[in-house]
Amino acid sequence: MNIAYLDCFSGISGDMLLGALVDAGLPAAELHALVPALGLKGCRLDIDRTMESPLRATRVAVLVDNLQPPRHLPEIETILNKSGLSPVVREKSLAVFLRLAEAEAEVHGCAISEVHFHEVGAADALIDIVGAVRGLHLLSIDKLFCSPLPMPRGWTDCAHGRLPLPAPAVCALLRGVPVYGDEIDQELVTPTGAALVRTLAEGFGPLPPMLLTETGYGAGSRKRSDGQPNLLRLLIGEEYAPAEAQQVEVIETALDDWSPESWPYVAEKLLQAGALDVLLMPVQMKKGRPGFLVRVISTPAGSEAAKIILLSETSAIGLRCHSEQRRTLPREIVTLQTKWGTVRGKKISTPTGVVITPEYEECRRLAAAHGVPIRLVYEEVSRCAGNSNVS
Repeated sequence: MNIAYLDCFSGISGDMLLGALVDAGLPAAELHALVPALGLKGCRLDIDRTMESPLRATRVAVLVDNLQPPRHLPEIETILNKSGLSPVVREKSLAVFLRLAEAEAEVHGCAISEVHFHEVGAADALIDIVGAVRGLHLLSIDKLFCSPLPMPRGWTDCAHGRLPLPAPAVCALLRGVPVYGDEIDQELVTPTGAALVRTLAEGFGPLPPMLLTETGYGAGSRKRSDGQPNLLRLLIGEEYAPAEAQQVEVIETALDDWSPESWPYVAEKLLQAGALDVLLMPVQMKKGRPGFLVRVISTPAGSEAAKIILLSETSAIGLRCHSEQRRTLPREIVTLQTKWGTVRGKKISTPTGVVITPEYEECRRLAAAHGVPIRLVYEEVSRCAGNSNVS
């Protein structure tokens, strides 16, 4: 599966994404062909290589000879339906415009049908949005991911007048998306760019594991006032998720007013709810009071159940949570034939060879059933493992 990652260290706009796609291998002719396909008159594309500070990049500019009329969403839909583009490209492009229209309607207090796509929906944005969707499709990108987005300060002038940065429509579009502040007094994320990533990206965060195959840089239309490269970086590769690399959530709380007598019950509930590991550690807390640190390692999907158990079954009134990467060795469950019966164990592939470790409860069961020391059961399991008496 092919995946791509948008590294938006200088934000994102539609033309920056087009430039990055061309720089990563999209034939420029595919973008030029969009102008007649969309029925746009008096428009052409200027695509060229450029230097942005020390880096080579591709810049795409939409040049308009004739004044483009403001367009409503139904007009955009009509243009797309007449374009002859594939259904998947038409549907995704329309989804981007719909999300953009919803954001504009929200911030300007009007109905979606009343939204005028001024400079955002004229010829340049039609080419930006449709070109980005089609470019990802032609490059066979199955999944798109995006970095957190920079939010600048200052003001921008548009058809609606003078607006604060980030633009109100951008704030509406990026609701629920990770962002961070940037002190530059210059627009970094445009409404078109925000609509594209909000609609097309499956997730926001760090670079996902991939076997990197291509990298493209798309140049923005303006220079950054702080001298940093105004570029969007696109990384393309094959999805790569090794079994031993996993993301987990670590949940912790410190308790100094709780009796650990109930810990076996709480630990059992946590494990039954899907926790990967549970720990209880004695600690010295503030003012010299003895207490306990409870740590639960869970999958992201199962973390909410663990939090509810901790807040319900202990005296905790707050929890600390953070995500971490966990590495585990490949393993499988095997059955060993011993002279006292079968025992389940783990067959673990380590960097130095295969190790088989029995399950404690299994050894305990055999020791109790046959009246032998559990130490002898473990020795028998080791002998059987060495003789490959495994199924």
